[in-house]
Amino acid sequence: MNYSNFGESGLKVSTLCLGLWHLPPSKEVDQFGVPKVDEELSIKIIRRAVDLGVNFIDTANVYHGVMQGPDWRHTGNAERILGKALQGMDRESLVISTKVRGRVADHPNGEGLSRKHLMWQVRESLKRMGLNYIDVYLMHRPDPSTPIEETLETMADLVRQGLVHYVGESYFSPEDVPYMVEVSRDLRLPFLVMQEPYNLLEREAEVDKFPLARAYGLGVMAYIPLAQGVLTGKYANGVPEGSRATYVPEISSRYLTRETLDALKEFHSIAQEVGVKDAQLALAWILKRAQQVGVTVVPIIGSTSLAQLEEDVEAVDVKLSDDVMKRLDEVSRKARVNWTVKYDRVKRRGH
Repeated sequence: MNYSNFGESGLKVSTLCLGLWHLPPSKEVDQFGVPKVDEELSIKIIRRAVDLGVNFIDTANVYHGVMQGPDWRHTGNAERILGKALQGMDRESLVISTKVRGRVADHPNGEGLSRKHLMWQVRESLKRMGLNYIDVYLMHRPDPSTPIEETLETMADLVRQGLVHYVGESYFSPEDVPYMVEVSRDLRLPFLVMQEPYNLLEREAEVDKFPLARAYGLGVMAYIPLAQGVLTGKYANGVPEGSRATYVPEISSRYLTRETLDALKEFHSIAQEVGVKDAQLALAWILKRAQQVGVTVVPIIGSTSLAQLEEDVEAVDVKLSDDVMKRLDEVSRKARVNWTVKYDRVKRRGH
């Protein structure tokens, strides 16, 4: 595993980050008919990732582990499982990231980025994970009902209290990021991170977020680096039983078009020529692309098996030539998913 400074900071993170949005499902369902997470296997995966050198782990207070968009009854599950996995580990060797914003309770203050909600939820996340502090605390989508200044002032208080080290945003409008960074600097708040969707098929971040990362010294955490499994080749012959596409309808509608599937055949051929798995090629492309554009980009990988995890981690050793990168750029052009990003805007005081 390799490590680098995240953005223009002294924080050193592994080349890959382990994400807990998608965990291995069990064969059991809960009282609401929702599949449970295979906790034993999940803990093995987290610990194996650390053994392989992954020091960066990402979750969120609303993550369940199997549900695409959990309701408030199922939130906190991934953090709780992470807490079990971390028992007995060297906490100071790890960089733990979690998020706040989504609905976690059925009352008016059960969601958002208000001071009340943040002060409550940071304690709940710490309790579930069994930690004294969070390394990276992210605003998990904008909250148009709360002035962004209130949120950032609260984040600054959390940093001063030693509960949080760095902060950032996930999926905010690029038009709002400069203002947020400037306010953060006035507050002496270490705003360091943008977490954005980025993969060979969806490259909007190169246009709207990477220039901001360069301008303000931010690091980028790339989620869905394998396009929710599409870039692994698993959907080449249809939708396998139990795959994410069976309970996430947007995978089929967004990715599994004739044009994209045809382009992915060429992608698979390139992977075979290079001598790697499709997923390894997709991750290696991100790492090489990050070098080309001069931005720290850390792909967030999700694994449902130890074999899958170990295979993905091997991607850090894959070297791609300029010729292969040009061919992959052509694949990307042919298969580029037509996805129009519609950001919510932040609320500013006096506006």
